Formats: sequence, structure tokens, C-alpha cells
Amino acid sequence: MNVLEIRNLTKAFDDSIAVDNLSMAIQEGEIFGFLGANGAGKSTVTNMIASLLPATKGSIKIMGKSIETQSHFAKRNIGIVPQEIAIYENMTAFENVHFFAGLYGLRGAELKERTEEALAFVGLADKHKSYPNNFSGGMKRRLNIACAIGHRPKLLIMDEPTVGIDPQSRNYILNSVRKLNQMGCTIMYTSHYMEEVEEICTRVAIIDHGKIIAEGTKEQLKSMMTNTKNIWIKLSSMESVPIERIKAVKGVNTVQLEEHILKINSSAEVNNLNDIIHTLVENGIEIRALESHEPNLETIFLTLTGRNLRD
Repeated sequence: MNVLEIRNLTKAFDDSIAVDNLSMAIQEGEIFGFLGANGAGKSTVTNMIASLLPATKGSIKIMGKSIETQSHFAKRNIGIVPQEIAIYENMTAFENVHFFAGLYGLRGAELKERTEEALAFVGLADKHKSYPNNFSGGMKRRLNIACAIGHRPKLLIMDEPTVGIDPQSRNYILNSVRKLNQMGCTIMYTSHYMEEVEEICTRVAIIDHGKIIAEGTKEQLKSMMTNTKNIWIKLSSMESVPIERIKAVKGVNTVQLEEHILKINSSAEVNNLNDIIHTLVENGIEIRALESHEPNLETIFLTLTGRNLRD
């Protein structure tokens, strides 16, 4: 069963098309990674799913029901964890979750029970009387999640839920995502941290210029790169690295320079390693080490879009 089904979705702003005839589906029980650089259209898509933006054309269904004709059903079955923390600083942790869960029609003993359940799930049960202005960034992120799950949504949209927090809080949230999924929640997960998506997502879609350009399991996406190879060259210095000349070497697809590591993606059919090394040596660049790497999601994204996820 598809928890989310999108068909021919388009969103135009004046003369600009942010989402271009996009179709995709998320199956029940998935942790679905939704990747795109800034401006690719992913925030516009998630805002339309959440009914925060009207579509120019196309359809969105939640569990088989249109968000236009059966909006109350759709909203009751969606939870949103926004990138910008959406909590009230002048309300206690309990009052925050209680308020948001109440918006979905929960009342009385059930509302209290669900509020306590959500706070316990994110590890804030002992902070139920505390105010968020005394919380760390990671605790605020966890409270943000609690506010989104009190009504037990079938689909949880998580937009950059680990931005700006410490590694311990990030691991806590990633483990929480897994637990929610095991409890029957389907999750649509967006992140600028490619390693998170690679770690927890069962299937991934990459959006660029408002269109889905690749979709599948991590293994399926990686199989698209079997005709390429990754060469990592550790350099003695990052100064005067002839990146444009290396890009011009036959077979080279992309070139990145990160912390003294020159990362090159190249056609597997072209034997160009000698040319790459010769170009570096000609420019007086000392090579410290050379490694070959299997393609990962970051390589796939860069190859398909021509830019980094964080660009």
C-alpha cells in the first residue's frame, strides 16, 4: 500500500516552475530519503504534501485519499517535523505537545496519554514541566519531534531534523527514527547529511530542478554508477591544485577538493590515471597517497546533479 502517492505534481510561481510534473510514491513501512540541493524543489514538494502550498496541477493522495477532497483525513495522518523548530518557548514541554496533539482532535484522557507517550519516546518525560528556553538545541529538536508524533501519524515528514545539534543528540534522533519506523510509522526524510540518508533510508529519490532524476534503493542507485570509478588522491598542499586541467582529462566526470583529498569520479572505461598524476606532478603537487573507492550516495548525487548536496 502507498502511504503517499504523487502524480504529475507541478508548482509554478509566476514565470518560474519550482516543481515540474513530478510523480513518486512512498510505500507503507519505508524510511524514504528525499534528496535535493537548495533550490531543487524538495521544500516546495513537502509544503504541498502538508497542504501549506496549493499545487498548480497534479494530485497528492495520503493512503489513497486526495488531500484536496479529503483534507481532514490527510492532515490527521500526517506529522511534520519542520527544519525551523516550531515550539512555544513560553509553554512547558507537556503544554507544547498537548497543544499540537489537540489540533488533531485528541481530547481528554487520550490526549493526556498520547502527550505523555510522545514525551517519553523522545526522552523528555522528566522535563515535562520545564520550559524550552532552558533546553539545549538537541532537546528542542527532540521536543519538536514529540509535537509531531502525539497523534500517531501514518506518514511523518522530517525536514532536516538534525541541523545544528551535537553528535549525541543526532544519534538519539536517528535511533528514534528507526524506532518510529519499527512501530509502523512511514517516514519521509530530508537531510543535507548524506551519511544519515545512507545509514537509515530504505529507498531514496533525488530531485533536481523540480524533477525526480533518480529513485530506488541505495543498491539500485549505486548500480547506476558501475560504469564509473572513484579515485581519491591525498595531496601535500591544497594550493595551486589544477582542478580545471584535471576536469579536462579524458573520462573525468567530476572533481572535488576536500581537506587535502582530491576526489575524482571518472569513466571506468578510460585508463586516465597516468594523465591525472602527470597533470599534478607538472604543477608541482606532491602526492601522498592514492586510493580507489566504491561509489556512495554522495558520489551519485554529485554525478547526477553536477553539484554538492550542500551547495
